[in-house]
Amino acid sequence: MATTFNPMRQDENQKSKAQETATGIGDKAKESAQNAADRAKEATHSMADRTKEAAQTMTDKARDAACNIGDKAESATHSVGKGMESLAGTLREKLPQQGMLGSAGSSVARGLESGGRYLEEEGLRGIGQDLTSLIRNNPIPALLAGIALGFLFARVTTRS
Repeated sequence: MATTFNPMRQDENQKSKAQETATGIGDKAKESAQNAADRAKEATHSMADRTKEAAQTMTDKARDAACNIGDKAESATHSVGKGMESLAGTLREKLPQQGMLGSAGSSVARGLESGGRYLEEEGLRGIGQDLTSLIRNNPIPALLAGIALGFLFARVTTRS
């Protein structure tokens, strides 16, 4: 049995091999693209995680710094209160006890003493709460005082 050469069959075989090769290349290209996409997703997730961690760290540091500043301000307020009470005691000792100067000095000493005690006991939080309640109870005078302070501040800060 002799095989005969069939050019049509050879063309079909070449086409079939070409299609298989193209399909193989296409599959490899798809696989490579999928791998690249997976790597890109991993890199994005990793970068997002690092960004979240950095933001959280910065937030924590800012919160700590704000707490430290608040604590120092509260401590300074207590120190001012003690200083005011001490000054009241010094005024009582140094000023005369009788006469107009004595009564004026006594009034100033009482004011300093009560103000100092208030600062020691209440601190900045107490001042803020008292100021808030004062504004809520007297909104119109508070608004007018705010406008007046704003006007004065603008006059002082603007150049003529």
